[in-house]
Amino acid sequence: MAYKKKSKKTKRHVDSVIAHVKSSFNNTLVTITTLDGDVLLSGSAGGLGFKGSRKGTPYAAGQIASKLATEMLGMKVKTVEVNLQGPGSGRDSFVRAMQSSGLNLSVLRDVTPLPHNGCRPPKKRRV
Repeated sequence: MAYKKKSKKTKRHVDSVIAHVKSSFNNTLVTITTLDGDVLLSGSAGGLGFKGSRKGTPYAAGQIASKLATEMLGMKVKTVEVNLQGPGSGRDSFVRAMQSSGLNLSVLRDVTPLPHNGCRPPKKRRV
């Protein structure tokens, strides 16, 4: 079988991106996509080395934001739309860390799913 030469990865230059932040009580997951939905970067508190209950802290979310912001500045990103999802404590600190890194936040959108009285709740617990 012939050896295939890998092509070099080209650096992408993107003007505006969307940051999808899913913040639960246990963790914070961030995905950076283009406006079309192609994933550019992703990060989580566990990926930075936080373990256990420290993954859900605001400090961990700030660290994720600062790490992703440095990578986005290398891609020449100027404006960021932020989609926040979930009830976690990392939402506000993520936004503050992004603003302090020098990126322009154009839209803050809350996309937390809300039930319209959909599923029937489980039966009452008998103790």
